Amino acid sequence: MVLILSKQILIMFTLIAIGYLFFKKNMITIQGSADMGKVLLYLVIPVVIVNSFWIERTQEKTMELLYSILLSIVAMGLSVLIGYLFFGKKDGISAFSSAFSNAGFIGIPLVTAAVGNEGAFFVAMMIVMINALQWTVGVYMISKDKNAMSFKKILTNPIVISVVIGLFVYFLNIPQPAIITDLFSAIKGINTALAMLVSGTYLAKSDLLKMLTRKNTYIVSFVRLLVIPLIILGVFYVLPIGTLDIKLTLVIAAACPVGSNVAIFAQQYDKNYTEAVEHVCMSTLLCLFTLPLLVSIATMIL
Repeated sequence: MVLILSKQILIMFTLIAIGYLFFKKNMITIQGSADMGKVLLYLVIPVVIVNSFWIERTQEKTMELLYSILLSIVAMGLSVLIGYLFFGKKDGISAFSSAFSNAGFIGIPLVTAAVGNEGAFFVAMMIVMINALQWTVGVYMISKDKNAMSFKKILTNPIVISVVIGLFVYFLNIPQPAIITDLFSAIKGINTALAMLVSGTYLAKSDLLKMLTRKNTYIVSFVRLLVIPLIILGVFYVLPIGTLDIKLTLVIAAACPVGSNVAIFAQQYDKNYTEAVEHVCMSTLLCLFTLPLLVSIATMIL
């Protein structure tokens, strides 16, 4: 499994490098990068999530869904708490960056490579929780303004909506027509490539030399990529619920790099946008080394 994941990460980083070069050569523009991000957020990721729920409803699958919800609550509670304890009072950008992983764009390709298509089913509720917490706790971390928290944004978030649709088709046991299967398969096929190209454009927008010399960027990456997932892994080890695949999926999602929303919120609330982008980029680079390590540890002890 570690070898499979390492190969997937290598492919993803090759695509990131292509996105970086294309942006530097003006073959992908700023507007083009933003448009690709919208395609991911409003089409590709929702299709991947809905498709993961469009399976035959069984008692076993329903219990796995329940376990994934309970373990996601534990993981996200620990993640937010640790991020706040490390940075919350003095640095909202770092607290947000450390608390919320990129479980959607980067996590889904990794978990499907590691445990198969079921990975997206297991991680879907965690992605919903990440988005919900980003628009509430996360916004407060950055803005320090309780009035800025937006429950409307949660309800209208395309990922939340896609999970609601997915739960609907799952519990009603609606059969998937062949044409939908083929359509969804085609859309899912562009997920990894599109997400990594967008990540490459983020990297191209940052000043690599300055990023590599900022001590705080390494500290945030250390907390995001190692401290938080290792603590979650330790808690999962002692919890008597959930299967190995569910726990491993959520550990991989928890060990993903900083989610790109931190840059969006930093810009929106007039905070340090450059620092936020550097957190995203540095953690994305370092996860090439930390993710295989985490998965090796997880497979040995879970």
